[in-house]
Amino acid sequence: MPYKPDDYRHVNYLWEDDVADQLSPVENLVYRSNKLGEDQRITNTGGGNTSAKIMEADPLTGESVEVLWVKGSGGDLRTSTKENFSSLYEDKLKALDDVYQNYEDKGYKSAGEDRMVGMFKHCNFCLNPRASSIDTPLHSMIDEKHVDHLHPNAVISIASCKDQERLTELVWGGKLLYVPWMRPGWEAAKECENIYAANPEAWGILLGQHGHTNWSSESKSCYETSLWVIETAARFIEEHDKGEVTFGGQKYQSLADDKRTQLLRDFLPVARGLVSSKVKFIGTVQTDEATLRFVNSVDAPRLAELGTSCPDHFLRTKIKPLYVDFDPQNDSYEQLVENFKAGLEKYRADYAAYYEQCSNADSPAMRDPSPTVVLIPGVGMIAWGKNKSESRVTAEFYNCAIEVMRGAEAVSEYTALPAQEAFDIEYWALEEAKLQRMPPEKTLARDVVVVIGAGDGIGKATAMRVAKEGAHVVCADIGLEKAEQTAKELTDIYGQGIGVSGSGISACGPAIAAQVDITNRQSVQDMFTQVILAYGGIDKVIVTAGVFIAEGDDFDRNDKIFEKSFDVNVKGGYVVGSEAQTIWQKQNLPGAMVLTTSVNAAVSKKGSLAYDTSKSAANHLVRELAVTLSPLVNVNGLAPATVVQGSSMFPRDRVISSLSKYDLPFDESESTEALRDKLASFYAQRTLTKQPITPDDQAEAAYLLVSGQLSKTTGQVISVDGGLHEAFLR
Repeated sequence: MPYKPDDYRHVNYLWEDDVADQLSPVENLVYRSNKLGEDQRITNTGGGNTSAKIMEADPLTGESVEVLWVKGSGGDLRTSTKENFSSLYEDKLKALDDVYQNYEDKGYKSAGEDRMVGMFKHCNFCLNPRASSIDTPLHSMIDEKHVDHLHPNAVISIASCKDQERLTELVWGGKLLYVPWMRPGWEAAKECENIYAANPEAWGILLGQHGHTNWSSESKSCYETSLWVIETAARFIEEHDKGEVTFGGQKYQSLADDKRTQLLRDFLPVARGLVSSKVKFIGTVQTDEATLRFVNSVDAPRLAELGTSCPDHFLRTKIKPLYVDFDPQNDSYEQLVENFKAGLEKYRADYAAYYEQCSNADSPAMRDPSPTVVLIPGVGMIAWGKNKSESRVTAEFYNCAIEVMRGAEAVSEYTALPAQEAFDIEYWALEEAKLQRMPPEKTLARDVVVVIGAGDGIGKATAMRVAKEGAHVVCADIGLEKAEQTAKELTDIYGQGIGVSGSGISACGPAIAAQVDITNRQSVQDMFTQVILAYGGIDKVIVTAGVFIAEGDDFDRNDKIFEKSFDVNVKGGYVVGSEAQTIWQKQNLPGAMVLTTSVNAAVSKKGSLAYDTSKSAANHLVRELAVTLSPLVNVNGLAPATVVQGSSMFPRDRVISSLSKYDLPFDESESTEALRDKLASFYAQRTLTKQPITPDDQAEAAYLLVSGQLSKTTGQVISVDGGLHEAFLR
């Protein structure tokens, strides 16, 4: 019988009667799904399905009909709402069996399987637009009101053993039936229906290499049965745990934290450049204890070569990871790079051979043969994806694969799916169709863009603009709190992405904050280290940080102003560019850099000698860096005019001073923004366009310079000043 709520050790019992009892049947299904999804030990991100058969009023006839509500394609149990569930007429679903049997190319590998998915929409209840999952027939054919289909690590461990059928009886005492591996779909559902009908006292079915399905007449008891299945498997594995000799015992020692950080800072850009031979990837590093125990073990090379077992895993991790031959105590960094290059070449050759061996005339074209998971003894795991969310989930899934291998090796011997079965899943026509339906990627979707000065003004507007185009944004500023606020605003808009933090997986999403003083090389190095560990490298760097200090008649004070102005406005850009150069060279991927200068660089004015001269030097720094960083990196400048709105260079006292200087009427009681608007309007009248210049205007130009649309432009300074004829080129 299921355990008491307080007895669970390997899963969390989260059901609350006082909440669940107040919900409608569909809301109760969503509640059950969310509670199952909250615990990562129960199912993978985006994996698993739950269902309930509910009596509903037919919108056409008003008659009471049975409707299958089942989690649809995509989405995640933890975050699913009613909108993530398909609803289908149960009688129409069952009637589709005749359609399936009439297909000439029968069998679970047949094209008939794929055609059946297209038939599901003819069964939709109330025109529900949610696409149905491939597991829909499984939930329909099990003649119970509530069904859960999950992929817990502990259960997959048993399902991946060489003697999985024997262990099914041993572990669950006959309460779980057994079905060997079958590709999900109609034929697999029929097999489960038959074995369920022949064993009405059973609680569920173990699906070989896959997971489990269980059922009940009540939602709560279905939830509790799911937990019982997982807890029972986990306890069995715990009883057989091999302790220090897990994975054959330890072979390598982990590097100390500081040495690992330095190695990753050097290696990640190299690795990113090499794996990004077709398209760029974003990285996630995982260095938790469980990952290190695996990569440092005797058996890691053997098990890694076998590959993953559960289809949910290898759709993210590919059929196997790249295990790098590296002795962390004796091999040099240079040796690691050479071994990685050799391993990568062999991996790609192996993948191409796998494709040639398993493909047929109708198979989709071979996808990028680069690995999505890289394992390095003493260091940990590096996962790659098209964005941070995907790489985080890839890391999470291989972490699950490690736990599956640990459990399987504890109780028996781990086995992976045969190559052909794995290929049929990876290159499944339905999976290919799903990929083809994905919307086009945004301009900066695979880019890491570092915006320095992102705490306010032009920098903040630029961070917002590049994030809109899909960039992973590093919001860097000398004021960490301001940088964190910008990063938080971006995360609130674009979300953290699916996946979970913790367990050594870096928790960053589409934006992170970093503190940096660009006049201090060590500070810049530390900032770039943070960026590399978060994403794997950099692509674009936009420097909007600058300083303006009003001058007077005090020469000593003006000397200090001169030093400060050149330190920030010139040296700072040089320090950032020279540090970024080492990363770009290691990646060997095209990059772009933008320095913010000023139209004052071309217009002489009284009272801003240090500022104007430093900006003139910054203009030439743009040209020098363009030469230095070519041909890999384009370097251009952005020259704003007086951007008053939201600028830290225009604090209230400077705005009031300027209004007084130009005899513009104002009231001390007016807000700072109102005073800034008055000054901006005055400045606008001095331009040809007669319009105030805003941070968004500058951000648009900065985005244009890093977007790739001006890929043949470098060493140029673009003025965004509303049309100041005094700044025209001479």
